[in-house]
Amino acid sequence: MLKWIILFAGIAANASASVLIKVAMTPPRRFPSLLHPLEIWQNWPLWLGLGLYGAAFLLYAAALARLPLHVAHPILTAGAIAAVALVSFFFFHEKFYGMTFFGIIFIILGVLMITINIE
Repeated sequence: MLKWIILFAGIAANASASVLIKVAMTPPRRFPSLLHPLEIWQNWPLWLGLGLYGAAFLLYAAALARLPLHVAHPILTAGAIAAVALVSFFFFHEKFYGMTFFGIIFIILGVLMITINIE
């Protein structure tokens, strides 16, 4: 059970990091530039996102110590894709097409097909 908690925490950290990087690059914030080099230090979503990417990496490594690679990687990747798609729709009001929905369903089905014979 702990291995799944670690893996799903990794998914949450990875997806949250992506969302925070998007927030960090959305006006009034902007990508660090030579014209405003010190703004990078005030961009807290950027730093929090980077920290969460680090946490996601450590959680993924911990999950790999407990799960086969062919199980952990597709679940983490598919979970992050689905979570980011949903968050981008609800929080950033980005378009969520029917094909996006079906794509997520196919990704989940594909991951289930790959990982179905695990403990």
